[in-house]
Amino acid sequence: MPLCPIRLDGPRPNSDELANDVRLGLGRRPKHLPSKYFYDARGSHLFEQICVQPEYYLTRTELAIMRDYAGAIAAVLGPEVLLLEYGSGTGIKTRLLLEHLQRPAAYMPVELAHDALSASVAHLHAALPELEILPVCADFTQPVSPVQPRGRRRRTVVYFPGSTIGNFDGADGVALLRKMRAEMGPNGGALIGIDLKKDPAVIEAAYNDAAGITAQFTLNLLMRLNRELGADFDLAAFRHRAIYNRIAGCIETHLISVRKQDVHVAGITAHFAAGEAMLVELSCKYALEDFARLAAEAGLRVAQVWTDAERLFCVQYLVRDAGVAQAGAQGCDGAR
Repeated sequence: MPLCPIRLDGPRPNSDELANDVRLGLGRRPKHLPSKYFYDARGSHLFEQICVQPEYYLTRTELAIMRDYAGAIAAVLGPEVLLLEYGSGTGIKTRLLLEHLQRPAAYMPVELAHDALSASVAHLHAALPELEILPVCADFTQPVSPVQPRGRRRRTVVYFPGSTIGNFDGADGVALLRKMRAEMGPNGGALIGIDLKKDPAVIEAAYNDAAGITAQFTLNLLMRLNRELGADFDLAAFRHRAIYNRIAGCIETHLISVRKQDVHVAGITAHFAAGEAMLVELSCKYALEDFARLAAEAGLRVAQVWTDAERLFCVQYLVRDAGVAQAGAQGCDGAR
């Protein structure tokens, strides 16, 4: 089956959007830069290296779950599924799932980074040439226009692996789940990777690997701003720090200014005090009951959970909660 061209949904991110986000973030107290800008070409490559570090349990554990339970997951999803993935990644877990699905209708990856999307789609197309792939270059947090596959579609399943849901805290997480609820349709579902609460030392080690790859990944954000916005961040004047906040249940990743300094970026001057922390990423961890409550706020219920023996990570299948009142359901859909 020929590969469909990559469709653009909405405008491609540009330097004006990046500059505006940076100005807004540096004007906040505390300062904050959006984590979605980590993933330029170098950032994506560094993240692949992070995933194979011995301390980073998340990727290998989720992959093991998919290897052990892909058949069981596929049986729950049923035949003729349109798999709509938020963020295409390297596609290894996706391929495992697609290989077990019965007569999948199509695969629709939604990814902001055009080069990463092209590479993952090419690899998957080579492995599964009969599968219809409908790639969309877009920000998955924005509404995604529906795509009608050539084959019969019985249901749409939103696939969101990798525990990225943890980057959306509180109201933002509920809003994203409501968006999934709208896009999956009345008889669809959402298959989501979720990092579970555990020994904080294990969590912190995953975000502070001994090889320093995560530190390079975090600092690469400043390198990108220097390159794309003409900023003058001195990378040697910032250091990476990731600490688990037990009360919030989140890893908080900051870049710490090691001295008093001024940085010029996007037409503004940002003043940093010595020791000042700039938030660049949140990564929330959940107990099973925590995530069930979050899903319920979005009008969803947990239908199935698959986890590893050590309960480090889980994959959950969510469906619409039939007990949600119609008015509430309409409110969720309107959140798109």
